[in-house]
Amino acid sequence: MFSKLALRNVGRSMKDYSVYFMTLTFGVCLFYTFNAIEGQGAMSYLAQNKNPMVEPILTLIDVFSVFVAVVLACLILYANRFLLRRRKRELGTYLILGLNQGQVSRLLFLETGVIGLVSLAAGLALGVAASFGMSALTLSMFEIDVSGLLALHFSPKAAGKTALYFGIIFLLVIALSGVQVSRAKLIDLLHGERKNEVLKPRPLGVAVFQLVLGAVCLIAAYTILLVFGMAVAVALPFLCFPMLGLGTLGTLLIFRSLSGFVTRFVQRRPRLYYKNLNLFTLRQWLSKVHTTYLAQTVVCILLLLAIGITASSLGLNSTLEAMSQGEAPFDITVQNQNADLMGQTDFDTLLRERGVEPETRLAWRHDMPVYYNDPAVTGEENANAVLRLSDVNTLRARQGQKPMALENGRPQLLDRWGVGLVTGSLGLTAVVVPDEMAGGLDVRRQVWSADYSGDPGQTEEEVLNALGAYQQEKGYLRVETRLVLYADLMGNKLLALFLGLYLGFTFLVSAAAVLALQQLSQGADNTGRYAVLRRLGAEEKLVAQSATWQVALAFLLPLGLALIHSAVGMKAANDVIATAGKVDSTASAAVTALVLLAVYGGYFIATAMACRRMARQA
Repeated sequence: MFSKLALRNVGRSMKDYSVYFMTLTFGVCLFYTFNAIEGQGAMSYLAQNKNPMVEPILTLIDVFSVFVAVVLACLILYANRFLLRRRKRELGTYLILGLNQGQVSRLLFLETGVIGLVSLAAGLALGVAASFGMSALTLSMFEIDVSGLLALHFSPKAAGKTALYFGIIFLLVIALSGVQVSRAKLIDLLHGERKNEVLKPRPLGVAVFQLVLGAVCLIAAYTILLVFGMAVAVALPFLCFPMLGLGTLGTLLIFRSLSGFVTRFVQRRPRLYYKNLNLFTLRQWLSKVHTTYLAQTVVCILLLLAIGITASSLGLNSTLEAMSQGEAPFDITVQNQNADLMGQTDFDTLLRERGVEPETRLAWRHDMPVYYNDPAVTGEENANAVLRLSDVNTLRARQGQKPMALENGRPQLLDRWGVGLVTGSLGLTAVVVPDEMAGGLDVRRQVWSADYSGDPGQTEEEVLNALGAYQQEKGYLRVETRLVLYADLMGNKLLALFLGLYLGFTFLVSAAAVLALQQLSQGADNTGRYAVLRRLGAEEKLVAQSATWQVALAFLLPLGLALIHSAVGMKAANDVIATAGKVDSTASAAVTALVLLAVYGGYFIATAMACRRMARQA
């Protein structure tokens, strides 16, 4: 009997369960997607190339998954609380009909179990598709052909881990639901959804004082962050905690002041206050003020974390991408580090003897000697290596750069030898001299660079096999390739991208879902009031606008303050990232804005439409 009733209740209450179901499904999808990265194409490529970043990525994903599970658990418990509040009258009716509290708790157990199983199955199915999309996104970052690694993949390990974590969350939800029902009084269940907070008017002076004090706290927190930078969190913990405390307190005071400040501000403008349904909209928005200001503070902080983490991870990825272009200008660079003792190597002959034809397998190659520096010849005492001008210009021409010129034929010191000139680095401070001057110097090292023709992966395998066989005999070649360096770089990029998107999406969805659940619950409570407005003659258009404006105020106020927080935080974060390379803040901000618009804007539109529908059906 209880099973049939539970299934019937789920079907009848789908409007109440829809947001709850959507939140659960998305949580399962998010959790599965990032715990299944081990089988995604990018991670498979790194594993095949024995990249050392594979293990750290998987380990950190496991660690952060615990944190994400806690956040999602709090979100689901929050959603379940609103769901129970919407069904208090129904549960009270069951008690009047003769069911005891234990039987009602059992009914809730079955209903929650049904929703949990359905949302788990739907979330896993959506997670498989999202994992495929994530794989395609990360593989598109590679500059080589890795299309063969893109395939639809189901991870039993990730699915089992997801089922375990969410099973624990559902058991916690069921336990707390049972406690709430067992402690509730019948009168509270029957009339709980009609309860409103008592709106106590606050003096305008108190509201203004709170607003000014909140602004001062935020300015102080911003000043600490901008003056000391992100190092304040590591090197100066005695300033970090006051900064975070001031930022949180300032945010709280600003939202706390709105209840008195906005009310008095609008009431002093009768044309605005009594226009259309503004009076009703304002009173309904403020009717929950004693709890919404706390929720808006939490949502604002969640949005700050979502925007900051997402933008920082994207900015760091663009910086790493820019760094990679200078570290690997050629497909391969080989250093004969014993050229001074063993003599120079004929690399064309070496490859031919081992079955690789340089003329067909290589599109370009250049052999460059590196000389010992003799200050008596070059006149430069701060260098330990010498390069010929013709060799440097040959390498620069291959990269599409302008030729280097020596002023009056005088040697010129290279500030960052190896960066942008060859793949890898020789670790030498070099001076560029005219070719004829190098004739009187001793050879120190030999550097051979080349670009492949045809398939890079296959050509590299053949070349490395030939060089490896030679190195086993001689043992003094140092080989650095673009693919290997790029794979190392991709490990760092994927680590930043995975963790940034994982946490960013988690916080963003949590913030949007909290607001959506809160507004849908309040919208359902307001249906009786919308019916009264219609009986009083209010137009349908004005009633719908009132419902939309209530949702807009709830969504836009914390977003506006979060954007100000994020602008200051990203300034400090970009200053740190810029120490490693150029920061493309415009691109990272644009992508973050698109993500924010898609997720947060999607929740806003869906919530506004749902509340308008409730107003029309009242």
